[in-house]
Amino acid sequence: MSGLPAWSEPRTAIVTGSGSGIGLATGMRLAAEGAAVAVWDIDGDSAKAAAAQITEAGGTAVGLAVDVADRSRIDEALAEVRSLLGPATILVNNAGISPFKRFLDISAEDFARVMAVNLAGTFHCCQAVAPDMIAAGWGRIVNISSSSAQTGNTRQAHYAASKAGVIGLSRSLAQELGPKGITVNIVPPSFIDTPALRGSAEAGFLGSGVESHVQSTPVRRVGRPEDIASACVYLARDEAGFITGQVVGVNGGRVIV
Repeated sequence: MSGLPAWSEPRTAIVTGSGSGIGLATGMRLAAEGAAVAVWDIDGDSAKAAAAQITEAGGTAVGLAVDVADRSRIDEALAEVRSLLGPATILVNNAGISPFKRFLDISAEDFARVMAVNLAGTFHCCQAVAPDMIAAGWGRIVNISSSSAQTGNTRQAHYAASKAGVIGLSRSLAQELGPKGITVNIVPPSFIDTPALRGSAEAGFLGSGVESHVQSTPVRRVGRPEDIASACVYLARDEAGFITGQVVGVNGGRVIV
């Protein structure tokens, strides 16, 4: 990271799905850089606990229960953020679900739910927050995709499709919003040690477990939420203003495209 201040003026950030894992690490880093952080999570208790953790570390944060598949709740929560912290000009779309199911067993309802959270949720959050960024003449959007969007993944056709959609959406927004001073970039993590990953391992979806994948990772370790947070925060800084529409792989070399 540069020794320069992250932003030339105070910034408010919204991080979705930030009650734990990558989202929490990103909220912590943004707050450490000086941003006021709105922690959005479908689990309101987790959101409040994460906001308290950020506050205890010396940052400014508020935790709100938000289901990103519910546009009306997104709009309500955004109004709360404006009132409590000011207009948001940084958005990290991290909320998502990553179920496993054989392709022929995926129901229409399964597919629709994954799309509603992972792709439509990202769309709605971007669309809701963009007007405040346009008004400010400055904005940073970082959308969390997945390496599965780039490679595919067995028993995750619906998940991979939703995350591939996030890449297409983000690149289109980068072109449309760039003239307004807003950058839009994508970070597709791969094998990050989060509660969700551990849950998948316990369910038997990761073969011999998390650690068994270290040897297939060039840097010879499992990723940490902080690895993704570092990339997200850099892309949100003032100095990253010439980076937009990019897929920034943070995957320890597991995926090279």
